[in-house]
Amino acid sequence: MKYFLDINYKSINKFGEELCGDKVEVVPTDDGYIAVLSDGLGSGVKANILSTLTSKIAATMLKNGATIEETIETIINTLPECKVRRLAYSTFTIVKIDHDYNAYIAEYDSPNFFYYKNGFNVNVEKRELIIGSKKVYESNIKLNLGDTINVISDGALHAGIGGMLNLGWGWDEINEYLYGLNKINPTSQILNGNFIGVCNNLYDNKPGDDTTILTIKVRKPEYIDLFVGPPSNKKLDSFLVEKMVEGDSKKIICGGTTALIAKRELNKEMTVDIDSMTKDIPPIAYMDGFDLVTEGVLTLGKTLEKIKLFNSNSYDNYIDDKNYDGCSILTKMLMEDSTHINFYIGKAVNPAHQNPNFPAGFNIKLKIIYDLMEELKKAGKEVTSTYL
Repeated sequence: MKYFLDINYKSINKFGEELCGDKVEVVPTDDGYIAVLSDGLGSGVKANILSTLTSKIAATMLKNGATIEETIETIINTLPECKVRRLAYSTFTIVKIDHDYNAYIAEYDSPNFFYYKNGFNVNVEKRELIIGSKKVYESNIKLNLGDTINVISDGALHAGIGGMLNLGWGWDEINEYLYGLNKINPTSQILNGNFIGVCNNLYDNKPGDDTTILTIKVRKPEYIDLFVGPPSNKKLDSFLVEKMVEGDSKKIICGGTTALIAKRELNKEMTVDIDSMTKDIPPIAYMDGFDLVTEGVLTLGKTLEKIKLFNSNSYDNYIDDKNYDGCSILTKMLMEDSTHINFYIGKAVNPAHQNPNFPAGFNIKLKIIYDLMEELKKAGKEVTSTYL
């Protein structure tokens, strides 16, 4: 793919429920991605089971080559409508995107999706498909750079009903708000966090329904090469430095010894910025040719904590542009300014990292790096690793 599909979702549970009745399933395929948002009838355990079954069936069948008719027929027959309320046990929206950025959307009893092109909402022509006695609406879109698809569950439409907003938020009002969010938010994750935060506020922090947003943004790939730790064999220093100057990706060094290798091998000057130091985080440094130079394990550990919070279904924005320290700058670069992150990990052992008096949770450098890579993958980043 010449572009990057930035896919992310966030949810809040109905007040008092431990499980969310909405479920999102995102799976890669040989030809692109499939994303399914399903909303189970009711809330709690029952709704969670129903929505999970729906999303899993849809994603698995489509990935394995089933037609949309076969898939929807299986879902409808597996989860019949409620005989008392005459409602579908589980509604869904399916988005299937191939490597040529052709998007197919199928909607069953769910709120209309939102499509933004060049920053503006575009009305998409829909076809009615009858499967059994059920109506499914199909759409096709040719996606381009900068386009966004937003899919919501009906909990968003109902936000504020009977409270701040007598009749709830409503589709038109949500459309206007998402229009603004899409203009200012570079990533799906930040947009979703802002949106879910507003929904929670409208519910006065006591959501009356499970609420979810799924966002797919078509972005230009942005690459970061992150170098952390010196190689286990000094003979590999030259290979490490070759990678540091290769390509036009952003370059980050995490670790004093690694920075000294770059300084020595590249004959660079390095200046430490004492103003960036806090009581918990060592200062950053500046070196020509590198976008960021930080201390290693402490900064990475704090960054891991922030990204874990950011990846949770919390709607708070943990990236504060006003904070000037290595952790905040690193977090922002990894979460906002990248789609692909290449880790170059030196396996030389620093005795300080094995010191039992070292702060708890920071004893093992490789464990922190591994967890950080996993959290970045959860955030939708493409992550690779090279060990030296």
